[in-house]
Amino acid sequence: MSDDEKPKKSKSKNRRDPLEYSALQQKSPAEFFADNKNIAGFDNPGKSLYTTVRELVENSLDSAESISELPVIEVTIEEIGKAQYYAMIGLSNHERVDEALYEDYETAKSREKRLRKEFLKKERDAMNAAFGKKVQETASTKAMKGRGETSIFRVTCKDNGRGMPHDDIPNMFGRVLSGTKYGLKQTRGKFGLGAKMALIWSKMSTGLPIVISSSMKGQDFVSYCKLDIDIRRNIPNIHKHEKRDNKYRWHGAEVQLIIEGNWTTYRSKILHYMRQMAVITPYAEFLFKYVPDQDVSDKQNITIRFSRRTDAMPPVPVETKHHPSSVDLLLIKRLIAETSKQNLLQFLQHEFVNIGKSLAERLIGEMGPGFSPKMAVKSLTSEQIVRINQLFRQAKFDDPSGDCLSPAGEYNLRLGIIKELNPDLVATYSGSAQVFEGHPFIVEAGVSLGGKDVKQGLNIFRFANRIPLLFEQGGDVVTRTALKRINWTNYKINQTQDKIGVFVSIVSTKIPFKGTGKEYIGDDISEIAAAVKTAIQQCCNQLKSKIVRKIQAREQQERKRNLSKYIPDAAGAIYNVLKEMSQFQASKKQRYEEQDTDLLKKVYSRTVTKETLTQMLAQHVEKVDYEMAMEYATQSGVTEEPRETIYLPALETDGNYTDLHSSNFVFRLIQ
Repeated sequence: MSDDEKPKKSKSKNRRDPLEYSALQQKSPAEFFADNKNIAGFDNPGKSLYTTVRELVENSLDSAESISELPVIEVTIEEIGKAQYYAMIGLSNHERVDEALYEDYETAKSREKRLRKEFLKKERDAMNAAFGKKVQETASTKAMKGRGETSIFRVTCKDNGRGMPHDDIPNMFGRVLSGTKYGLKQTRGKFGLGAKMALIWSKMSTGLPIVISSSMKGQDFVSYCKLDIDIRRNIPNIHKHEKRDNKYRWHGAEVQLIIEGNWTTYRSKILHYMRQMAVITPYAEFLFKYVPDQDVSDKQNITIRFSRRTDAMPPVPVETKHHPSSVDLLLIKRLIAETSKQNLLQFLQHEFVNIGKSLAERLIGEMGPGFSPKMAVKSLTSEQIVRINQLFRQAKFDDPSGDCLSPAGEYNLRLGIIKELNPDLVATYSGSAQVFEGHPFIVEAGVSLGGKDVKQGLNIFRFANRIPLLFEQGGDVVTRTALKRINWTNYKINQTQDKIGVFVSIVSTKIPFKGTGKEYIGDDISEIAAAVKTAIQQCCNQLKSKIVRKIQAREQQERKRNLSKYIPDAAGAIYNVLKEMSQFQASKKQRYEEQDTDLLKKVYSRTVTKETLTQMLAQHVEKVDYEMAMEYATQSGVTEEPRETIYLPALETDGNYTDLHSSNFVFRLIQ
């Protein structure tokens, strides 16, 4: 084939010149998270409803705890019907014109086939039920039940916290990656998303704005703000922002937004979250309400109050400084740019923990000839900053203390477990502060046995910075430790049959979450894994001694019950022997006062009867049982029952009191 005969390649008119580049584009933070909403937990309508409730509740807790106010939080999820929603967005309830256009359309033949299939299935299920067989759901039925239907919900969260400054409200809700939690301290939130992502989801799913009411302590007005977000520019789009009269002197915040959600699939998760939050914060009072749309739904109203159990709140977590071993090159540069200190010595002393004056001087001496304590910190070159970073990585520093952390505390953890689960036995433990990559952390644990609404086997409850973790449990360090590293039989606990509750709370200035959803802590961090194992084992050791005592008490009761069961038969047999002996002696007409025992005389004269012997044997069993109990108590280190000091006021009015247990008082009584 000649060159002329070869087919010529067609030239596309849209072909791009390789030297031609597309225009440079950029996305705002709001636009990025709107495109990747699964990062913040907004994967689907059901998960979005759950995440919205979670973010609002945690913001409310932070707000109340920041002013040491006992939290009172009200959460309401109200289902909105289509007619009401259409009225909100300014649309009329449009009737369908072309039925075949819609996804749920089916022809008459398809409908007849479906109804016949459903009828046959009902007949088959009824027959199976009549014969006692278990009725199984088809895969399609299970899928439909699990998926449910999406609806529109109004979510409202009201608290009694700090409130928000009037002028800051638009940016606090309408600007992604803006917030008050960016310091180095233990916080529930970290990235400045939370309610902003709920607002983005509201804008994406319903297009309706968020409504905020807020008032700070002592203010005579309530800030009212209605806004949505300009996703492209990451700025708030304010509809209304005004001050209203605060006649009830209320302080706190109320956030209301309307979103698409799925209550059916995430109902259990939301209620489970509220219950776990009540466990870890027993000093808070929660009121949860679910109100379905009565026109189109047969669901029932739900109202649950999680009452406060204690007034003891954990201390407010304080902001701390960076540990030298936890910083990197970029952070050192930022600290240098933001510091108010003039020279290098002051910078090292005041911008890092565990660096005193003497250690700072030693570090500067180790940096090299180009460094001096009095040199201006702002004059450090990039090479010098790299040298500081290298020295921080190589030098040895004391571990940071856990003073900046705010764990729930054994007292609150125990109260929360008892309040919500009502277990038969419970043990708690709070470990000392430990360190991972320069960040302090504390592990608290609780293990319970029995209780209401607790399934057989291991029931694991995980918390990070006092937030319940409900998803991705399989890879979490707590789950793996409880399942694989704890030998429950060593502690007299049956892992499969007993109702075991395992509660582990980890608090830190930096929780090492795995994945973008912040739902679990990886099992690859040896320091945390070891601390979790130790905490659970300490709880199990406490339970073991209680379980052993219960087992011994149960065995003792069983032994006493067995002995008591044979008392009537033994007493009857003994009495019959004695009776025959007394009658035999009487038949020989021998004198009792010379030859017979006192017992035979009493039997013959019916002073001692079968009932008397039964009573005497029962008293003997009681005596033996008491002596064995005292012997066990002595071996266990308990010599007598614990007594409380009892005081009686004296007859005189001088305010003196007498201790009834004191030896002087007993001596005076004897005299």
